[in-house]
Amino acid sequence: MAIEVAQVSIENINDAEGLESVMTALKNITGVTAIELDTDRHTALVRYDATRTSIHAFTAAISMVDYVTQPFPIDAPQNPRHHD
Repeated sequence: MAIEVAQVSIENINDAEGLESVMTALKNITGVTAIELDTDRHTALVRYDATRTSIHAFTAAISMVDYVTQPFPIDAPQNPRHHD
């Protein structure tokens, strides 16, 4: 087991729901052993077993959280406020 520490950006995620989603996404990655969010610096500090995962998995998981927490474009059909 090779425990390493990575610092990843969570810059566009600043609401409680988004931060909770980040924690859930990172916790679900096999090999992650600890997570600390620093909302002042907009970063997550992730301790992980480098033989089981990598920083690429963290950035991919966080990018999906960022994507789903962004507001819908006003004209998007899936936007509940969209009217044709």
